[in-house]
Amino acid sequence: MLEIDIPGFGPVKLEHLVTDFTGTLSLDGRLAPGVGDLLNRVAETLSVHVLTADTFGIARAELAAVRCRVHILAGDKEDAQKEEYVQRLGAGQVVAFGNGNNDRKMLKTARVGIAVCFREGCARDAAAAADILTASATDALELLLHEKRLLSTLRF
Repeated sequence: MLEIDIPGFGPVKLEHLVTDFTGTLSLDGRLAPGVGDLLNRVAETLSVHVLTADTFGIARAELAAVRCRVHILAGDKEDAQKEEYVQRLGAGQVVAFGNGNNDRKMLKTARVGIAVCFREGCARDAAAAADILTASATDALELLLHEKRLLSTLRF
């Protein structure tokens, strides 16, 4: 669990990281350099869940060495599926990462939403729904590993 009281933002008690894969943790379906190691470090504190439509069909293989749950989305309404997943975990205990339009609802629903604007870009609605915008998954993960960074970004 990650606990931090952020002035103006309020208490944050996180138990889960819920993250998109394609474009958020990966580039062209391949896990970005350094992300696997950082995810494993975060997994020492938070339960890590990866939600993906698996555009390239290799997400499970790319995440094989990462301590996480991989959930492959089926059908349409991916945005609603991701939001419902966050709600089932208890949205107030979730930090969510995403970059696409199908991530906007989970970013808004989670206690802390972090939009990741990596090399595949970030949809405007995802960025608007998030509490924080980062340039990469490594930057986002390091916010969780160095909680004073999270505090300094979110405090009023």
